[in-house]
Amino acid sequence: MGISEVDLAHLRRCVELAREALEAGDEPFGSLLVSVEGTVLFEDRNRVAGGDQTRHPEFEIARWAAAHLPLGQRAVATVYTSGEHCPMCAAAHAWVGLGRIVYALSSAQLGEWLRDLGTPLSPVTALPINTVAPGVPVDGPSLDLAPTVRELHRIRAARG
Repeated sequence: MGISEVDLAHLRRCVELAREALEAGDEPFGSLLVSVEGTVLFEDRNRVAGGDQTRHPEFEIARWAAAHLPLGQRAVATVYTSGEHCPMCAAAHAWVGLGRIVYALSSAQLGEWLRDLGTPLSPVTALPINTVAPGVPVDGPSLDLAPTVRELHRIRAARG
């Protein structure tokens, strides 16, 4: 399908949420759930700084969608996110039956950048979304937003 101007607008909001997370002392990730009509239904940012490493915005979206949307609405909704889903979030996305995912930064890009910055490795192997959830339509990364997202992760890594 490719990333449209509408997609880019939603991804820019995800990057704003990632910046908010960083300013709050958290890892810079942000995500939106958008209805088929284009309405933002739910948004969140990373909240793992408190010690619960499952507090990813993509996982929160899956929980919210399961509690608030019928399956038919979930299937046609789009999740926008500043970074490609980790395996936990990709699985949650598939289990609750959410639709398309659009991301600004791939997990491969992030892994490469974090290695270059000397950041400790994640305890979970990064996998492409479709390795975990093969039926989910996916678009990304966004070459337009990658430099901005990279800078957020550079700032986070510099803070230690």
